[in-house]
Amino acid sequence: MAAVHGILLLDKPLGLSSNQALARARRLLGADKAGHTGALDPLATGMLPCCFGEATKIAGLLLGARKAYVARVALGATTETGDREGRVLAAGPVPPIDGALLDRVLGAFRGRIRQRPPAYSALKRDGVPLYRLARRGEAVEAPEREVEIHALSARLLDPLALPAGWSPRRPPAELVGRPPGTTDEAWPLLELDVTCGSGTYIRSLAVDLGAALGCPAHLAALRRPWVEPFEGAAMVGLDVLEAAAADGTAGSLLRPVAEGLQGRRRIEVDADGERRLRQGQPVPLGAAVPPGACRVHGPGGGLVALATVEPGGTLRSQRVFAPGT
Repeated sequence: MAAVHGILLLDKPLGLSSNQALARARRLLGADKAGHTGALDPLATGMLPCCFGEATKIAGLLLGARKAYVARVALGATTETGDREGRVLAAGPVPPIDGALLDRVLGAFRGRIRQRPPAYSALKRDGVPLYRLARRGEAVEAPEREVEIHALSARLLDPLALPAGWSPRRPPAELVGRPPGTTDEAWPLLELDVTCGSGTYIRSLAVDLGAALGCPAHLAALRRPWVEPFEGAAMVGLDVLEAAAADGTAGSLLRPVAEGLQGRRRIEVDADGERRLRQGQPVPLGAAVPPGACRVHGPGGGLVALATVEPGGTLRSQRVFAPGT
């Protein structure tokens, strides 16, 4: 395979896992190294930054970045998976919900909160994903952990404003115990706008919000419009990528590796400084340069390394990128 370097802001389609979408993009680009920066469930769509070649060296940084979601929460039923793909466990009435109640409830979910990830998740116990244990019928309860919700707002939708492909309304009582994949019903819908830190499960947020409002709930639909630092950036669908691969222009859809480091301080070095960093040697910058993490660019503007300025002004590389990255 050819040496392919860069970041693809893939618009992951409904129905594919993140790994399946990444594998398809990797094949179309002909890349030898690839990784994504934060999984989306098959139910979810939206921005999946895919890193290829030298960009895989910053995948871990993007994994911890802020992310935004638009979520539809179905009120009136809980499912075994916490989303519309699971069997309905219980159905119940939805109490009257007004703006004052929404504001009060949402306020408790902003900032640093404790959250329990869903049992059907890719988190592992003794090396085995929890969803596999749950599907085998084993008792699974993930430990609570702290996550951060930077921004959260909500609005009630017309209960008949259904995503494409949803089936007609049925009385909730008829749905309890239904098999997975058949819970696409016209529950009252609450739409959320969420900006959060890494490790936040929107499925858990949906279930917990419903409980706080006084009714069962599950996640009905989910889209991720951006991942930091790509707020507002255009995404690329698999259909566009396929067409570009067919005419040999797929590489033009990749963003430079440095775009994934926009929020990191930039330091420029001369040719000798670049040479020293590539050889693992420190570069003295002077005590006036503040310490901390940075990205280093060479005299031609190319990305050289992720580095740290130590107290006293010594620059040391942490990860070095191939010339021309």
